[in-house]
Amino acid sequence: MHEMSIAAAVVEQVDEAARQHGAPGVTRVRLQVGELAGVVPEALDFCFELACAGTLVEGAVLDTEPVAARAWCAPCDAEWAVGMPPDLGCPNCSGGGGVELLSGRELQILDVEWS
Repeated sequence: MHEMSIAAAVVEQVDEAARQHGAPGVTRVRLQVGELAGVVPEALDFCFELACAGTLVEGAVLDTEPVAARAWCAPCDAEWAVGMPPDLGCPNCSGGGGVELLSGRELQILDVEWS
């Protein structure tokens, strides 16, 4: 379960930042999670709670904000929802070249609330 390693990395970064800023604790962590990031939000929530034990992040709420996967076709300038499983074939021109994934792989800390 790679959600545990993700949760541990997030907690480590947030705990370190809280200590550097002299915060007594953390009440909320907000993450952006892309549809194609391969993360199960419920598993991440569970792992986050375990990873927080004994840190300044213990007791904090984890808010995950999903990001839909979207792609863009350079030849015809079409943009579409990729979906799951991902479909990177342009629905407008059926062209295979020049397709760019615009969003959906995000996995980042958006903000943290100190207590």
